[in-house]
Amino acid sequence: MADKTEKKKKGFFAGVKGAFARFAKYFRDTKSEVKKVVWPSKKQIINNTCIVLVVVVIAAIVIFLLDSVFGLVLDLLLKTAG
Repeated sequence: MADKTEKKKKGFFAGVKGAFARFAKYFRDTKSEVKKVVWPSKKQIINNTCIVLVVVVIAAIVIFLLDSVFGLVLDLLLKTAG
């Protein structure tokens, strides 16, 4: 028979210690990645917010107009059919 190498099992506390080490590494890595982020300036934030608001208003107007037109067309179809 071939020799089987058995893995040595860790104890409970060794597993817990390893888990805490992984959590600590995760937070260290996260902190280092956040330091690399290039944050937008206040002017860029205001500009982007204005653009988003304008696009939302335009989309709302388009949806309102389409809803009104389709509602009128449906109303006319139902009146002529009935």
